[in-house]
Amino acid sequence: MTPKVSIIMGSTSDLPILRKAADFLEQMEVPFELLALSAHRTPAAVEKFATEAQSRGIKVIIAAAGMAAALPGVIAALTPLPVIGLPIDSTLQGQDALLSIVMMPPGIPVATVGINAGMNAAVLAVRILSLSDADIAARYRAWTEGLNQKILKANADLAQISDYKFKTN
Repeated sequence: MTPKVSIIMGSTSDLPILRKAADFLEQMEVPFELLALSAHRTPAAVEKFATEAQSRGIKVIIAAAGMAAALPGVIAALTPLPVIGLPIDSTLQGQDALLSIVMMPPGIPVATVGINAGMNAAVLAVRILSLSDADIAARYRAWTEGLNQKILKANADLAQISDYKFKTN
């Protein structure tokens, strides 16, 4: 099986956040790989990964990092593939990582999700893959319909609450 998504973390301490991404990709039946790479500690390995990712069949990269959070931007500078930056709350409530990832120079974009938003990173990756893969698109549509059903059920349940005199629905 060839991975379509790479989930890259600067440190395995980020794994609890990235498990949310991996779990969603697993649910959507999207092949993925999990790797630890550091822009600061293993720059040659990051360069090799980024320059070879497309030729290996990777379509989207999720790159998570905390603190200085250089990893997503370095990868984006070295590959034409879409890179989704995932800021990790390791210091300063993750604000330092968020700003480092989102404030890229012109020509080196990194799509960025919220701090510790591993699942949203995977959802965005699946949306990107859905543009060219009808099977993934169908699974994603079914999943979003489940989200819609949860809200419809919540409203039906709320309508049953009757212990308020002034509740109108």
